[in-house]
Amino acid sequence: MTASELVEPGRLRRVVLVVAALNLAYAVVEAGVALTIGSVSLLADSVDFVEDTAVNLLIALALGWPLARRAVVGHVLAGIILVPAVVAAWQAVVKAFDPVAPDVTLLLVTAAGAAVVNTVCALLLVRVRHHGGSLSGAAFLSARNDVAVNVAIMAMALVTAWTGSGWPAIVLGCVIVLVSSRAAWEVWELAGEERLAARALAGEDLDD
Repeated sequence: MTASELVEPGRLRRVVLVVAALNLAYAVVEAGVALTIGSVSLLADSVDFVEDTAVNLLIALALGWPLARRAVVGHVLAGIILVPAVVAAWQAVVKAFDPVAPDVTLLLVTAAGAAVVNTVCALLLVRVRHHGGSLSGAAFLSARNDVAVNVAIMAMALVTAWTGSGWPAIVLGCVIVLVSSRAAWEVWELAGEERLAARALAGEDLDD
């Protein structure tokens, strides 16, 4: 890593705070629309925006902490990322008993807005993702995955318009569960690497 690639803690903290603010603002917008039109996928995605807000706020708080403590926070973040997965799974089960199709126009517009917000967040985080260990890695992975989810929601909206069924949203809810679970595993692995690095710095035997 060259000197020009180093990111000051202050700059990283400013980036994650901006990302946290963007996520929180759109969480409110998306949750309102989701409740209005009865969309499982949008509701799950709004919870994901809340999760992203928490992740980035935790990053801002944990910057400057030693490796061992950052590893602990990284493991906590892995658990936080699973929250949207649990919510999506529950909503999918509930809607399976009443698969009414949501309003397609509002679904498309809201998902497109979410994709824009998440793309901006991913672009902000891409240059700093390696400078906070599992913490900034958590934020970038979450934003990156969210863009894919938003595109999937837009595609699902078109399928919903074609079929007139609420089942596409239920299926997508299951996909969101898988995406969130994968992101959680990746963050868990990053935190594990930091824990091992902390033990190595402390002179511990890594074979124990």
